[in-house]
Amino acid sequence: MKKARSKKTLYLHPFSYFSLMKLFRTAFFIIVLIIIACGVQAQNRNSVWVFGDSSGIDFGSGVAMPIVSAMDGRGSCASISDTNGDLLFYAATMPAYFGPAGVETFVFNQNYNVMQNGDSIVGRGWYQELVIIPSPANDSTFYLFSISVTQNFGMVYSIIDMRLNSGLGAVTQKNIQLQNFQQVDCINAVKHGNGRDWWVIFRENDYPNSNNEWCTYLITSNGIQNFSIQQIGEQNRTGGGHTSFSRDGNKMVFTNWADMVEVYDFDRCSGLLVNPITIEEDPGIPPFLITWGCEFSPDGSKLYVSTNSDTSYLFQYDLNSTNIPASKNTLFSISTIEYALGALKRGPDEKIYLSGWYNDGFNAPYPYADSVYNMYNMNLSVINQPDSLGSLCDFQPYSFNLGGKRT
Repeated sequence: MKKARSKKTLYLHPFSYFSLMKLFRTAFFIIVLIIIACGVQAQNRNSVWVFGDSSGIDFGSGVAMPIVSAMDGRGSCASISDTNGDLLFYAATMPAYFGPAGVETFVFNQNYNVMQNGDSIVGRGWYQELVIIPSPANDSTFYLFSISVTQNFGMVYSIIDMRLNSGLGAVTQKNIQLQNFQQVDCINAVKHGNGRDWWVIFRENDYPNSNNEWCTYLITSNGIQNFSIQQIGEQNRTGGGHTSFSRDGNKMVFTNWADMVEVYDFDRCSGLLVNPITIEEDPGIPPFLITWGCEFSPDGSKLYVSTNSDTSYLFQYDLNSTNIPASKNTLFSISTIEYALGALKRGPDEKIYLSGWYNDGFNAPYPYADSVYNMYNMNLSVINQPDSLGSLCDFQPYSFNLGGKRT
């Protein structure tokens, strides 16, 4: 007969136990540092903004500082920095100055000069036509996606390689068509749940018809792939709109020029929108408030929306409320005879910046004459505590000076 195997109890020497716990704590600390570092690198990509009439902001020092750029346009703009927060390049639509209609996007290098082959890229001078994405394949190549809101160029992309021209970069491929239909002015991108790949999201402009279709591409190290169409949410019947993602990428808001405001949950692993909530409905007939900009607070609990019809309004919604539409709080209003509110954008400093343009009483006279400098177009407005409810959010109109440049 075999002897029954005796059970042995393993006792750790006190030194071994504490060494093991120390090892666990060290490993946990390293993991936390890695997570923080990844977050900082992602945030650093957004460290420099370029917009308006030669204006911009550098957040790299931790304090927002105005800078001077080579952009001069009222329309779409996109910029990207390296992981240290230093500007790599930016793109802007400038139809008032250059190019045939529909190919008026220019790519500028970090020295504020037009990049090699960086002219005549699709873009008509609307407002959310451009988005830049780092290629998951390497850290030197970037995609610039452009959409056509009122032209027939479709959706296109261009490729920028920063290894060329001694690090100043060059556009190596330009205006490669992905889709041949016109899009709503609201292209955007958000990182995949794996922390490496990207989703590009946009929608067809079927005006004067309406649809509730959202389109996505998945961007991986293998390139642009997995085009899909999803039907969800309210019917959209305008070509003008805006999208924004929450800081964690798990929520998306869509507004259009017929006053519709929708919030979706976004599944960053599947690329699907889910759980749509209609906060404001399209009333169907004018007059419209012309809902324009939209942005989430850093913790995702508040939503800010700007309008610019005869009177411009800045609204706050409490997304934690059991009745979100009823939580609407008017933070600011002004007659657009003077000033029209524009885009909202959350900064790396967790403040929200509000742009706008001066109105001379008849129209928005852009490009501005050399004599048109005033508090409206030389400053941005700022929501200093956007996670806070109502007046505690500390909205300060015209409080961020652009250093003599204009928005």
